[in-house]
Amino acid sequence: MDLVHWCLLIMGVMPIVCAGISKAGARGYDNRNPREWLAAQEGYRKRAVAAQQNCWEAFAYFTAAMVVATATQAPLDGLENLTAQVVLARVAYIVCYVADWHLARTLFWTLGFGFTTAIFFAGPPL
Repeated sequence: MDLVHWCLLIMGVMPIVCAGISKAGARGYDNRNPREWLAAQEGYRKRAVAAQQNCWEAFAYFTAAMVVATATQAPLDGLENLTAQVVLARVAYIVCYVADWHLARTLFWTLGFGFTTAIFFAGPPL
């Protein structure tokens, strides 16, 4: 599996990692009503839930970009660079979100969004 496919896999797993952060070591977790329990959380747990939601949104956009890059036969070298940059920006985004570093979080969100948008244009025009 090449780097592009690994990046797609990592992007798909990121929301699950955020869910794990929000629940790890928690007392009183209610698996029968997880959304109610999560909605009542505060601090880093609540921020991890928000990061999870944003990761799902980013994954949808990233996947659409990858479909376009595949359809246009984007060169693999450039695509590998862009997908790696997206993953790095998204990992930093999650760290900043959970740690409540809001300005850095916005910076990394913007970078991830920008790199993902660039993937749409990585191949030649159809």
